Amino acid sequence: MSEIFTGSFTQQEPIPEAGIEAALDVLRSGRLHRYNTLGDELGETALLEQEFAAYTGAKYCVAVASGGYAMGCALRALGVQAGAKVLTNAFTLAPVPGAIAAIGAVPVFVGVTENLVIDLDDLKAKADQADVLMLSHMRGHLCDMGALMQICDAHGIKVIEDCAHTMGASWNGTPSGRHGLFGCFSTQTYKHMNSGEGGFLITDDEEMAARAVILSGSYMMYERHAAAPSADVFERVKYHTPNVSGRMDNLRAAILRPQLANMDEQVAAWNARYHVVEEGLAGTPGLTLTNRPEAETYVGSSIQFLLLNWTEAKVRDVLARCAKRGVELKWFGEGQPRGFTSRYDSWRYVDSEPMEKTDLILDGLLDMRLPLTFSLADCALIARIIRAEVSAVFQQA
Repeated sequence: MSEIFTGSFTQQEPIPEAGIEAALDVLRSGRLHRYNTLGDELGETALLEQEFAAYTGAKYCVAVASGGYAMGCALRALGVQAGAKVLTNAFTLAPVPGAIAAIGAVPVFVGVTENLVIDLDDLKAKADQADVLMLSHMRGHLCDMGALMQICDAHGIKVIEDCAHTMGASWNGTPSGRHGLFGCFSTQTYKHMNSGEGGFLITDDEEMAARAVILSGSYMMYERHAAAPSADVFERVKYHTPNVSGRMDNLRAAILRPQLANMDEQVAAWNARYHVVEEGLAGTPGLTLTNRPEAETYVGSSIQFLLLNWTEAKVRDVLARCAKRGVELKWFGEGQPRGFTSRYDSWRYVDSEPMEKTDLILDGLLDMRLPLTFSLADCALIARIIRAEVSAVFQQA
């Protein structure tokens, strides 16, 4: 009898007890708003900003309402105007081009390689089209950041890193989000810390940080930020920067602080699961795994593989067979968006030319979450199921 997996691909682990207790303290106080503090007291949000800046090695951090808001805030802080073009990955999720479009700017898509990172040759070819790159480390895959920054620096391109899937990751020892001018992070439920919704923006640039704080909705209470520039920097920007409120509140910050303290253990747990699945899929006929470079320290909270040059019918057969056995795979080759999965030609508010090489990769790309509620035995079972069903379909005439 065929093995069946009965777990849930969307069930998260519970919030740590320390986070629950801290949240209850905030609720009992009634002071959920981040600026509702007494005297020189630092609220939960200000403390979280301080701790996240220290974790990433950044000088400044602003906690906000979502990862998408963080990206929009970074674009506004940079002064990107309506009609301006912004380079971004063709392989990403909807909030990335959405953040660009939300300020009236125009996404210009850059191709993807078989290792699921931005195509640096295509980036070089399009570098003269924009002054900003919104770089998405999609599904936790980091490109050669040294080579990317060399291209961008040579063309005067400012880099904003979308680190929604790379919190805890690094390239050659430098944390994700620390290569570009801004790093933007998400704490939405399916990311590496869970507050339902939320995010961070980090930078070492004092003026950009001050603008981001004002943009986030600080009014004139910016002095209550612990991971922010000095007051004289705010004096330069406060009357010229609009309030586009998107603050994080103390309740979410209280939930997140214990999770941040436990981040390294969480990363190790994700990677243990990733390695079990990766090992189980290695050598499967017709299946291509991505190469993870030695310079990349990644967080294996999901895994991707390619069925290159497979027909649509055969890919759909694999999806159906795996689903029947309880394994939920997402396919980036779908003609219409499903759930959280979409592709560059799904976003019809953008005029985009077909990208033949990228389309070939996306047409064969399957994606699977690896929540920490899975055991290592669960991961081994999932890998056996995928291996068996891919092999069976591959061998068909």
